[in-house]
Amino acid sequence: TEGGLGSLVNATYSKLGLRTYYTTGETESRAWTIKVGDTAPQAAGVIHGDFERGFIAADTIAYDDFVELGGAKGAKEAGKLRIEGKTYVVEDGDVLEFKFNV
Repeated sequence: TEGGLGSLVNATYSKLGLRTYYTTGETESRAWTIKVGDTAPQAAGVIHGDFERGFIAADTIAYDDFVELGGAKGAKEAGKLRIEGKTYVVEDGDVLEFKFNV
């Protein structure tokens, strides 16, 4: 079950219209905050403006699939990795890897 602090954070995010997405790599995993309705390029722009300007696509894994399948490799092997474009609206908990060219 969720603790008191977790409940408060989730309620606050909901009230403010915020979502969380994740990035993960060899040495670091990180949570990023975006607004409900933000597209993949807008989410990329939270990391760096160049990511948004040069956005090509986002490799996308649902959070539950990422956890259940042991990470990106397992999700990819199970066919759970999707390639999403510029109009994709990021879902709460998505694990994203951005492809871009500047």
